[in-house]
Amino acid sequence: MPGMQAHRALAYVFWHWTRPTVDADRYESMLRAFQESLLANAPTGYRAGAVFRHGSAAWLPGRDRCYVDWYRIDGSAALDALNDAAISTACRASHDAAAGLAAGGTAGLYELRRGAVAPGEVRAATWFSKPAAMTYQALESDLADRLPGGGVELWCRRMTLGPTPEMCVLAASAVALPDAYGAASVPMESIWFAAARSAPAIPVHGDAS
Repeated sequence: MPGMQAHRALAYVFWHWTRPTVDADRYESMLRAFQESLLANAPTGYRAGAVFRHGSAAWLPGRDRCYVDWYRIDGSAALDALNDAAISTACRASHDAAAGLAAGGTAGLYELRRGAVAPGEVRAATWFSKPAAMTYQALESDLADRLPGGGVELWCRRMTLGPTPEMCVLAASAVALPDAYGAASVPMESIWFAAARSAPAIPVHGDAS
């Protein structure tokens, strides 16, 4: 989206799914163990993490059991530190244990455009793209009128890293949008979330730096 600035609130969003024979409780236990390990050894720029059970979606394999991790970071420079921390000596065992049960994954990088919602309150993600005939300025104006004043977050894809949609609204329930947006709402259920102790508050798009 035009006009984005560096060092904004970003999220590395990673979808993953297991092989059909993998026990869900075992996999989720390993996911929590890895997240706790990463939190205890939080890299520079890591703000918070959350893991959700994720419903089926067009960009995911046709499986009933999918998951999505949201890694909130201080900007794109924090991606290197996050990647290195995930496979560091402190985290490698728990990372590899979970990864060994996964059948595949895909990811995207998103920027927080507006709003705030506690991870534990998120029950749905509404994914959509800007209508071709609409400017981004008009899109943001329209969404400002349509989205509730609180309890929602609007995210926009920062780079095209995979087949995931351009924009997302995280909220306690699905958000209704016009047909032109091609919106698809996906149910989500939180299984883990936490914030790094030293995570600083950084501005979302449009706030003063």
